[in-house]
Amino acid sequence: QLQVVESGGGLVQPGGSLRLSCTTSRGTLNYYTIGWFRQAPGKEREGVSCIDLSGSDTNYADSVKDRFTISRDKAVNTVYLQMNSLKPEDTAVYYCAVRWNRCSLSRDDFRSWGQGTQVTVSS
Repeated sequence: QLQVVESGGGLVQPGGSLRLSCTTSRGTLNYYTIGWFRQAPGKEREGVSCIDLSGSDTNYADSVKDRFTISRDKAVNTVYLQMNSLKPEDTAVYYCAVRWNRCSLSRDDFRSWGQGTQVTVSS
């Protein structure tokens, strides 16, 4: 069974950057489309970005477009989320998950969720 693991979160000042990583402790991501999601306290889990199996199709939520970049490196079984120009409203637990087929930002389309990594943007 696939076990997804996120890392790279932390505390950063507004305007700063972080790079999140998504990999597996069991299985491989290389057969799947990968989505990044986030959940802030008291809010629903929302889609942030996705990348398809080939890496050629990506999608972003409007709130992060032009600030976040998703990529994947199949050689190391990892999907990255580069987050620049971070804002306090980006504070959340960030999760990655997998699905077959094309990109989607709907959480209901994904499975095999990791435990998440906390991102806090604060001065």
